[in-house]
Amino acid sequence: MRALYPRRKWFSPELVIATPDEKFRGAGLSRSKTVAIKDLAAKTLDGTVPTSAALDRMSDEEIIARLTTVRGIGRWTVEMLLLFDLGRLDVWPVDDYGVRKGYAKTFRKKELPKPKELHAIGEKWRPYRSVAAWYFWRALDAPAGRA
Repeated sequence: MRALYPRRKWFSPELVIATPDEKFRGAGLSRSKTVAIKDLAAKTLDGTVPTSAALDRMSDEEIIARLTTVRGIGRWTVEMLLLFDLGRLDVWPVDDYGVRKGYAKTFRKKELPKPKELHAIGEKWRPYRSVAAWYFWRALDAPAGRA
């Protein structure tokens, strides 16, 4: 993407929409990625994608509902945004393999918990489930038997 706009520090949604698909394809983006990027640009312009200031005022579920309407953006992607970019404290990414595996390692489970099961388990850590998720990710960095 940066190579397509070498003299710009940033590129606007208008510029992305105006860029012919062939340029994106020539830069190595698949047809699907090109459509997704253009959808993101269009939904930024029409207000579906909130501004940073608006995100700060929205609930996690409102943000998830809005952003998952963009092609190529799923719940997990938005949960990572909530956790790492917005610093939300009560995000519980039950579909995240690392969280599931870290939970299993921590509690010495032979099988990974199913997302539905992990959802129920996570209630005990509310309203700080993001912290629990972080610890389960870090548990995977610990040597075996030390989670």
